[in-house]
Amino acid sequence: MEFNLEEGKHLNDECSTLILPALSIGNVGQLAVDLLIASTKAERVGYLDDPNVLPCVGNDAYAPAPQGDLALPLEAYESPSSALTLIQQRSPVVKGMMVEFAKNLADFAVASGKKHIVILSSLDFGRWQTVDMSSGLPIHYLSNTNVDGADDKCEKLGWKKMKEYDPNQKLWKYLNTLAEGNANEDDISALEDDLGEEDYYPSLPFAAMFSCFKAKGLKVTCLLCYCSEGDNIPDAFHLAEAACNLVGLTPDTFKGSEGGKWVIPFSWQSVYGPPPDMSLF
Repeated sequence: MEFNLEEGKHLNDECSTLILPALSIGNVGQLAVDLLIASTKAERVGYLDDPNVLPCVGNDAYAPAPQGDLALPLEAYESPSSALTLIQQRSPVVKGMMVEFAKNLADFAVASGKKHIVILSSLDFGRWQTVDMSSGLPIHYLSNTNVDGADDKCEKLGWKKMKEYDPNQKLWKYLNTLAEGNANEDDISALEDDLGEEDYYPSLPFAAMFSCFKAKGLKVTCLLCYCSEGDNIPDAFHLAEAACNLVGLTPDTFKGSEGGKWVIPFSWQSVYGPPPDMSLF
């Protein structure tokens, strides 16, 4: 993975918290990062070039007027006022290369002096075993603060530890072995022939990222919400607000448009395409 700085830009040492998405159902992590980039007025400082990410290109996602800037698959943004670095991922990882991609991200995080990694992602609502929405849609978390994935700060914020995490379960253990570079081909073949229902969660992108950042000795917190495919913008607000609570930001200070606290990314205006031509009716 290569990091290319924008002309005249540099990485700010004070932006030691890195927030990034792990691709999953509904693209909620990516939408939440979009929201955070727009609301914190983060500026693009460079982009990451990784052979494990499919190429893509598009219009600038945030500027209301064309500036001639293009959106690329992996972009790095910084908000010095919020002490945040944010990475936005706009295209999927090549099949079978998720762990390699996660290792490269972890190497970048270490090389750029990051101290806390916050991963935003979503989980399939259909796999939620004990649905409890009595107090709204809950945030689930996973942290490497303790061996069992628990974290006192997350608990105080009212979030629920992901109960499916078991560091002694075979695929979670295998991910740790891969992240540390100790797996061999025999291990891989044996595991692929014996995957079960309990292996669903550790097979997701956030799990590979969690394991690889953890292997580098970085503090990692995954924030997760259950959702279904569809209009996932409300889920993105929910996850972005959780990220702010974790890192000590107050969304009320963002000064969004139309009296709201959030700044809505310009690209969201066309997320579902243009309105229908009313002359047809």
